[in-house]
Amino acid sequence: MAEPEDLSEPQFAKPLTTNQRSPKRNKRGFTCPPLYIITKVITLAFIGILLWASLWSVIGDDALPGGNLFALFMLVVIGEIAGFIVEAIHLPGLLGMLLTGFLLRNIPCSSLRLADDIDPCWSATLRSMALVVILLQAGLGLDAAALRRLSLVCVRLCCLPCLAEAVTAAIAAHFILGFPWLWGLMLGFVLGAVTPAVIVPSLMSLQEKGYGKDQGIPTLIIAAASCDDVLAISAFGVVLGMAFSTGNVIFSILRGPLELVIGLVYGLSGGVLVWYIPHDKKTASQLRFIFLVSGGILAVFGSDLAGLPGAGALGCLTLAFVAGHGWKDSKEPVEVQLNHLWLMFQPLLFGLIGAEVLLEDIQLSTLGLGLITLFLGLIVRTIVSGLAVTRAGLNTKEIIFVAVAWLPKATVQAAIGSVALETARGKSSYEHLEVYGSQILTIAVLSIILTAPLGAVLISLLGPHLLQKSAGKVEEAGRQLKRSSSGERDEEDEEPETAAMG
Repeated sequence: MAEPEDLSEPQFAKPLTTNQRSPKRNKRGFTCPPLYIITKVITLAFIGILLWASLWSVIGDDALPGGNLFALFMLVVIGEIAGFIVEAIHLPGLLGMLLTGFLLRNIPCSSLRLADDIDPCWSATLRSMALVVILLQAGLGLDAAALRRLSLVCVRLCCLPCLAEAVTAAIAAHFILGFPWLWGLMLGFVLGAVTPAVIVPSLMSLQEKGYGKDQGIPTLIIAAASCDDVLAISAFGVVLGMAFSTGNVIFSILRGPLELVIGLVYGLSGGVLVWYIPHDKKTASQLRFIFLVSGGILAVFGSDLAGLPGAGALGCLTLAFVAGHGWKDSKEPVEVQLNHLWLMFQPLLFGLIGAEVLLEDIQLSTLGLGLITLFLGLIVRTIVSGLAVTRAGLNTKEIIFVAVAWLPKATVQAAIGSVALETARGKSSYEHLEVYGSQILTIAVLSIILTAPLGAVLISLLGPHLLQKSAGKVEEAGRQLKRSSSGERDEEDEEPETAAMG
């Protein structure tokens, strides 16, 4: 009689196993996430305190409140926190960093205005260092194969909207703001660049979901974004050199082409050179990273010392592009190291740019007229962007999406928005031009604040409605739906067997 009772025990195996798993599942669900979050916060806080204590032990009083390094350290820490908070509401984190610098410079309480303690020379140097990192990332990110495959459409998309917006902004700045023509062009090329920092993550998210993948729209826009930045930064450097040139008029006219040639020669020769220098394969990526960063710093800072500022940005970009083309797939470790370096410089760059804007120095007329100039350029840019891809095999909805995705501005504006102001400050004979440099910086910050979140939101919202989903993703979604609908039945069929085996 005992055997029937034993044979009936497997009927209780399933609920018994479920009850045995439940405490573990509940423990994992209710205990681990809070502990993980608390542990992460404690770890980050400990690292921050340790870094500050180490800095203080080496530097001394300059790392204490009121010192330059303390202000920079707090700018980075608060900027990272603000960026994390802003990303939590699905906006670009750089906005939080930008607003951090702005608040630390303009907060009413003087004891909390940490940005006032930052040395202007340190600020300018760190922004230039961040520019080097941006240029190297853009150069390595250029895909020669994609550029050849989409060459005509890519060239149209990267050149026509940028040039159209730059010319429109220059004309508007001349007649509305009273800028000289060269300063108007400088403003135009500052505004003419889009930002991969907003465009690339947004489009990669859409591409992972299959939107626009079959038409190659994400690839087209991402490839054109890097070329667009190259054009804007290079043209800005040339116009900057012409605006601050002195001496012979003929030399001033030839200065722009000369700087272009010098930048290209430097980048080509340096890029080919680093193909062969790292002889040890074990340390090749580290050596390449060192050569690339050192070469970029030499290009940007050395060109300023030589009086040829327009050559630096182009030389740095060309150096990274040629080097990456020769390294092929082995450039990925260098890209990873540059991304790590950018994590440090990103809050510094946007925080320092925000700290450059003083409310007391801004005139309401500058804001109003600057917004008019900005919107005129954006309107022309949107129209030209749509026209640039009309014969690329895209339908009307896809053309509208490309035009919308070509709006966000942030990284380049932060990198070169203050260059004209810093150049005017550094030369006593051009002090009267500081007002133009300040206005360019103010309008650049406005463009970041307005277009970065607007572009990110529009890309995310309009992408699923305007782009076609790839056939592979549609089939995969159908298979997942079928699996999910039959998943409960499968579990019910399999669990008794598993429980009985247990």
